[in-house]
Amino acid sequence: MVHNLSDRDSLVKVFMNEMRSIHIQKDSMRFRKNLERLGQIIGYEISKSLAYKSVDVETPLGTSFSSELATQPVLATILRAGLPLHQGVLDMFDGAENAFISAYRKHHASGEFEIRLEYISCPDLNNKVLIVCDPMLATGASILKTILALREFGQPSHIHIVAAVASVEGIDYLERNLDNYTVWTGAIDEELTAKGYIVPGLGDAGDLAYGKKMQS
Repeated sequence: MVHNLSDRDSLVKVFMNEMRSIHIQKDSMRFRKNLERLGQIIGYEISKSLAYKSVDVETPLGTSFSSELATQPVLATILRAGLPLHQGVLDMFDGAENAFISAYRKHHASGEFEIRLEYISCPDLNNKVLIVCDPMLATGASILKTILALREFGQPSHIHIVAAVASVEGIDYLERNLDNYTVWTGAIDEELTAKGYIVPGLGDAGDLAYGKKMQS
């Protein structure tokens, strides 16, 4: 299942417009903040699908009968670009355990690239809801390789994939190669270049959030 939060007019479109704008992108702090706010909104939307249990809350004047999460999800992010988006989701699930993954594209002289994972820190995932944050769902190869690696730490009950922008091709790739998941995104773009960049997209989310990196 795919949830595109730009299907309806809301503040998501405002934040996405600012993240895409070449003029507003010059303010890296605002770019990070907009990613974080998108993460908060998606985190809230995901919360509606989770399991809850009944609780009694003692107030100064009596008892309130309510609900709370039956179990906390596990939040995972792909470094470094995913950190602001991850923080937004973490703002909603402040009791969650966290996983961190170093994944990047290793470019070759031929113009091709491969996805490399170099670091994973992860709690037990068995029977837990897993939420994975990565701003750009382009080819889908990075997120798939990340999820397969995370499954070495246990089998989640369900996986939520959170992205600022997703490509049609990336969504189709996951549909062919993954099961038991839901995609949440701020926008879906049609085009993917030969080098695997989303068009119109928004550029390199990691560079825009934290400064340009040297290519290796």
